Amino acid sequence: MTAPDPTREAAAARGADRALRAAARHSAGRLTAVSACSVAAAGAALAEPAVLGHTLDLLLRQDPAGARWTAWCAAVIAAEVLLDAATARLTGGVDARSTAWLRRLGLGRLLRTAPHHAARHSPGELSARLTAQATAAGAVPAAVVSAAVALLPPLGGLVALILVDVWTALAFLAGLPLLALLLRAFARESGASVSRYQEVQLAMAGRLVEALAGARTIAAAGTAEREQARVLARLPELGTEGRRTWRIYGATMARTGALMPLLLYVVLGVGGVRLADGALGVGGLLAAVRYAGLAAGVGAVTGRLAAVVRGWAAARRTAALFDLPELPQGARRFPEAGPGTLELRGVRVVRAGAVVLRDVDLRIPGGTTAAVVGRSGSGKTTLAAVAGRLTACDEGRVLLDGVPLEEVSAEELRREVGHAFERPALFGERVADAIAFGGGPAADPETVRAAARAAGADAFVRRLPEGYDTALTDAPMSGGELQRLGLARAFCRAGRLLVLDDATSSLDTVTAREVERALARDVRPGTRLVVAHRISSAARADLVVWLDAGRVRATGTHAELWRDPGYRAVFADGAEPGAGPTATTTTATATTAAETAPTPAEGPGPGPGMTPGRKAVR
Repeated sequence: MTAPDPTREAAAARGADRALRAAARHSAGRLTAVSACSVAAAGAALAEPAVLGHTLDLLLRQDPAGARWTAWCAAVIAAEVLLDAATARLTGGVDARSTAWLRRLGLGRLLRTAPHHAARHSPGELSARLTAQATAAGAVPAAVVSAAVALLPPLGGLVALILVDVWTALAFLAGLPLLALLLRAFARESGASVSRYQEVQLAMAGRLVEALAGARTIAAAGTAEREQARVLARLPELGTEGRRTWRIYGATMARTGALMPLLLYVVLGVGGVRLADGALGVGGLLAAVRYAGLAAGVGAVTGRLAAVVRGWAAARRTAALFDLPELPQGARRFPEAGPGTLELRGVRVVRAGAVVLRDVDLRIPGGTTAAVVGRSGSGKTTLAAVAGRLTACDEGRVLLDGVPLEEVSAEELRREVGHAFERPALFGERVADAIAFGGGPAADPETVRAAARAAGADAFVRRLPEGYDTALTDAPMSGGELQRLGLARAFCRAGRLLVLDDATSSLDTVTAREVERALARDVRPGTRLVVAHRISSAARADLVVWLDAGRVRATGTHAELWRDPGYRAVFADGAEPGAGPTATTTTATATTAAETAPTPAEGPGPGPGMTPGRKAVR
């Protein structure tokens, strides 16, 4: 097992403490009620032995007041029962509220951070942190109160025992140092063991989700047994830590379980001697034994401490989500009717210590369709994410119509910058909901259908059992159909900038060309940034941005760049760049599709340009 990093462990501990304090503040009112009921129940428990003892003495003396004190006994016992029930009910409510708050906080941070930060945790780990771990952590505020209040009956019982008879109290106190040592050792040892158990549990959950996501690949490769072994590889370690935790708990309970009765017998023996000497009455002996039992209840605090330890260890796991940095946003708006001019100035992006984008300077005029091309690993997807503010750059700035993206409000940004991805995720109950998905006002049915037609999705959606009202769960789709719905969603809310990150890779050439034509003709005019792998996509773009190892190697039209053998090699499967002159990097300027010269790969024929004044999908 990897040795723990003290710095990270300390940071996780501080994060857990902050999260738990915040959760306690979130449920402060109910937590106060839990404290009040718990303290009142402890007070009733402390009053009970004294009332019982006094009542017994009165009844033995046949005192007329015995009947009244018997009623007091019933009232104290009933109050204790009712207060315990109220405490249990309120504790459940506090646990639920705290758990829900921790989950909302963790999920909110997860969704508001940049994707590369969220990707540090596997889906399985994230699920475990937001479910089981958050549940255990959410129980901590009430468990701390419960553990603190649980000390009142033992401490109060000890004080009362001293008041009833000092000799019986001294007999009981003789065994307390040993009990304190047992509880201290339990808290220390169980904390480390529970933390390791949860760490292994999270790792296994991550592997399990990975295997489930790739079930078809595993089946096709015939590696089911190997994957099963990989997922369960740490099961022995999990079993070892689980057994160790229960051994620690069991050993502590066994020792305290043996010590407590021994102390009670000692108290009973000393109390009997004092009764025989006439120094203690029958009621006093009863009270002394009951108070000794309450004082011995300090051993029951072990279980409360165990809940706190488990919850705090879980909070350390969940708190990793709370520390995810949020993507900063401002409050500015874009200028009205801006053309969508995109500028990257000195952009530099570093991921995991490696420079992904290096000193990128680029200007894409409004209304331009710009294709971003390059070999695998050249930084195309990162450039698209930076341009659409899905992630932030480490240096430099990105501006849209002259406004830095980090200064724009999140609502304004997502209304004016749309995205479509290679593997879109669909959200909503129905197909229509998936297309209309997004912030702001809901799209009307005609806009949804127009977007689907532009994306080439209308025909297959209409063939579904209930058309656009078909439930997503009842609409199995191929990769191409899924991409078309992703494109339709982007077209439905197209703004001044539309980023298409390899969003047509699963479409056949004819369909992809139809989508590109519809994008130019039927979708709201604006700037298009297209991550492209096909020659046809680059050839029909107004501008091509050629990335190489994180740098902009050249910009220009496809016809201009095609003269460079290195550029041609980008589209040649497995080919190495040939010798020859390299195009000079220039500031991007728009050219219309009509000015695009024929290329050896495409042959003659202009691509579609922007046609203002046509019907636009908004």
